[in-house]
Amino acid sequence: MAKILVVDDSDFMRVRCRQLLVGEGYDVVEAGNGQEAIDRYKESSPDLVMMDITMPVMDGITAVREIKKVDPKAKIIMCSALGQQATVLEAVKAGASDFVVKPFQADRVVAAIQKVLC
Repeated sequence: MAKILVVDDSDFMRVRCRQLLVGEGYDVVEAGNGQEAIDRYKESSPDLVMMDITMPVMDGITAVREIKKVDPKAKIIMCSALGQQATVLEAVKAGASDFVVKPFQADRVVAAIQKVLC
């Protein structure tokens, strides 16, 4: 069973993601900001990270860069309401494997996870 780290400052979004992913058979670890994401990544070595972009303490793009320093092979999908092209490009340059725009469709999230994990 793959382990997924869900990073979002919104409790609602983390709960929603957890329900979706557990329902798909994934093990889920959570973090509420970029700094927590780095700490949880080091502790739990997830197979994939779903990362929000706009968060307090440390934003998602900075966290992606830091996680990539710890593990250059880290698989990260960005999730954000900011569907602007510049943000997508910045996330990909930082090391993200894919990008899902919120509010997301469950099947799009599952498809992105399956694509990145394979």
